[in-house]
Amino acid sequence: MFGFLKKKARAMQLQKLNEKEQNKQNTPQKPAGPALTPNLDKNLTILKSTLGNSPDIVIRKFNFGPRYCYKAALFFVDGMVDKKIINENIIKPLMYDMHIVRGEQRVPLADIGELRNILLSVGDVKTVTLFDEVVTSSLYGNSILLLDGFSTALDIDTKGWQARSIQEPTVDKVVRGPREGFTETIRFNTALLRRKILNPNLTIEQMIIGEQTRTHVAIAYLKGVTSPGLVEEVKTRLNRIKTDAILESGYIEQFIEDAPFSIFSTVGNTEKPDIAAARILEGRAAILVDGTPFVLTVPMLFIEGFQAAEDYYSRPYYASFVRLLRFMAFFLSILAPATYVALLTYHQEFIPTPLLITMALSVQGVPFPALVEALLMGLMFEILREGGIRLPQQVGQAVSIVGALVIGQAAVQAGLVDQTMIIVIAVTAVSSFLVITHTDAATLLRFILVLLAGALGAFGIVIGLLAVLVHLASLRSFGVPYLEPAAPLVIGDLKDSYIRAPWWTMLKRPQLIGVRNPTRQDEQLKPAPPEEN
Repeated sequence: MFGFLKKKARAMQLQKLNEKEQNKQNTPQKPAGPALTPNLDKNLTILKSTLGNSPDIVIRKFNFGPRYCYKAALFFVDGMVDKKIINENIIKPLMYDMHIVRGEQRVPLADIGELRNILLSVGDVKTVTLFDEVVTSSLYGNSILLLDGFSTALDIDTKGWQARSIQEPTVDKVVRGPREGFTETIRFNTALLRRKILNPNLTIEQMIIGEQTRTHVAIAYLKGVTSPGLVEEVKTRLNRIKTDAILESGYIEQFIEDAPFSIFSTVGNTEKPDIAAARILEGRAAILVDGTPFVLTVPMLFIEGFQAAEDYYSRPYYASFVRLLRFMAFFLSILAPATYVALLTYHQEFIPTPLLITMALSVQGVPFPALVEALLMGLMFEILREGGIRLPQQVGQAVSIVGALVIGQAAVQAGLVDQTMIIVIAVTAVSSFLVITHTDAATLLRFILVLLAGALGAFGIVIGLLAVLVHLASLRSFGVPYLEPAAPLVIGDLKDSYIRAPWWTMLKRPQLIGVRNPTRQDEQLKPAPPEEN
C-alpha cells in the first residue's frame, strides 16, 4: 500500500515537472543575449569585459585583402587550441591567398560566409551572431574570427588541448580482451564507441549541463534497439538537472538514480568501450560526460556486478565457474565476520568440538568480545585499504601489505585479537575484491550484519538478509526490476545470470531491456564438425 502511494506521488511529481518544461517551451523565448555589432572594436571591448583581462585570452588583430582593406581579429584561449591550425589554415590563407584579390581592386564581401567557402581550410566552420555563443565556443577550444563591418562571426574548430592517450583501464582489467579504455575527452570516447558499433543507427545526442562549468554530456543509444521511452526518460532526468557544476559522471549518477537513499547503485558505470558497446547493443543507453573516463549505462541490474567482460571472451564453462565464485566471494565478504561473531557469542554448539577447543585457546586472554574485535579489525582493514588507494601507487602497495602484516602480527602477539579473527578478516578482505561494483554496498552491509550478529546472533543475520532481499526486490532502475531475471523470473535471461551459457544459445536480448528488438542472432548457430561424404 505504501509502495503504491509512493509510486503515485512520484508519478505526480514527474508529471508536474514535465508540465513546467512544456510551459517553458511554449513560452516565447527571450533573446539569448546581446548580439554582435558591425563595429569590431566594440565587439572586442565587450568580449574583454566579459572574460576579464586573463593572460590566456588571445586577440590576434590583422588586416587582409587587397591593400589590406579588411580589419579582422581572431579570438581564442591559449592552451585550448592547436596553433598550427590557426597559423596554417586560418591566418596564412587570409593574409596571403589571392582568391579575393582582383588586381588592385577591392572585392567587397557580401557575406562573411564567403571566407568559409573560399579561404579557410578547416573542417568545421559555422557562423555565430551572439556574444554568448562566442564565449562558449572559445572556452571549448574554438577560435572566433570577427570582421569589421559584419555582425556575424565565424566559429572555427581549432581544438588542440593536451589529452591523456588511450590506455588500459585501471579497474576493469582483463587477461583476454581489448585493453583500451575511455579517456577524459568526450569526443575520443564517442569515437571509441563508433569503432565498436559500425552502425549508422548508433545515435549520439549532446547537451550542456552545469550553469558554471557548462559540461558537455552525450547520450548514446542504438536506434531500433533501445526503447524510445528509455531515451526520453534519460533526457527528462538530465534536463531536470540545474546545478552549478558537473565535474564527473558521479554527479550525474546521483541526480538521475531511482533510489537515492539506497546503498546499492541503480546506475551502471564502466571505463571500457567494449562493455559500454555490449550494453548498448542489449538495449541500454550510455551517458558520456566530458572530463571523466567513466561512462554511465542505464538501466542497471544487480547481476551486472558479477559479470565481467572476460566472461564473454573465454569459454563458457570456466566463465560460469568464475561467476559462481564471485557470488560465493560476495556472500563471504558480507557474512564471514558476522557468522564468526554469532557462532562465538551465541551458537558454540554448532562448532565441532576440536575446532571449538582451538578457538577457545586462541580467544583466551583477549580482553575484547568478538563483536568489538570484528569491528576494530574491520575498521583497520578499511583504513589500510583507503590509505593504499590514496597514496602513490608504489608507496600505497607497500603500506597496505606491510601494514596488514605488521599490525595483524603485532595485535595477535599483544593479545588484543585472536588468530582466528585475523584469518576471518583476511578472507573477507580478499573476497571483497572480486566484486568491485558492489564493494561499497558490501562494506556497509558487513558492519551492519556484524552489529546484528552481536546483538541477536544468527537470528539477527537472517533478519538483516531478509531486509536486504526485500529492499533489492523493491528497487527499479529506469523502470526495470533490479533483481531481474531472478525477480521477476525470466527463464530465457537465466542463460546470462548466475552462469554464462554458450554464445550460440543466447538468441534473445534481455527480455525487459531489449523489448523493442528482442532477437540478437539467428538460430542454428551451434558449431558442429563437417559432415562426412
